[in-house]
Amino acid sequence: MANKQFILTISTLLPLAFLAATATAHEAPAKQDKTATVVVEGKVYCQSCKYFGSWSLTDAEPIPAAKVSVICKNHKKRVSYYNAFETDKNGYFYAELKDFKMTHYLLDHPLHACHVKLVSSPLESCNLLSNVNNGINGSPLRFENKVVFGKNYEAVVYGSGPLAFRPTNCDPETTH
Repeated sequence: MANKQFILTISTLLPLAFLAATATAHEAPAKQDKTATVVVEGKVYCQSCKYFGSWSLTDAEPIPAAKVSVICKNHKKRVSYYNAFETDKNGYFYAELKDFKMTHYLLDHPLHACHVKLVSSPLESCNLLSNVNNGINGSPLRFENKVVFGKNYEAVVYGSGPLAFRPTNCDPETTH
């Protein structure tokens, strides 16, 4: 009889203990994982007429509100990320690649997979695409050894460019 009571007590308490343990496990706040973000930064200029046709950016002026695109292709050569970004008043862009994902940790790495291209210039006097630092073909990213840390946030910053548009009208005597 005592044996039956013991088994009945255990069979009642064991599920209750299990329910209590799982309920307290769900109540504990979940630890947030740090997210690592990829960022690309660079500058966009208007090349001086004096250096038209070269890769020189001597006497170049920054272009505010110029547009660049960041394009990443996975190891199967398919576009895995695309977004356009606008420069600030100093011609500087800070492109945070939100939702960028690597399906292969080495082959899809941003240094290999991503490029920056010129899209448009708001200046009518300087809106011709140039291939300075491969602005037309796609400027590769450079590892700049820069990391931005925050609470539950980490961003690896890569550089690109500088990129440049060419002036639309240059006098023949001002070009070299």
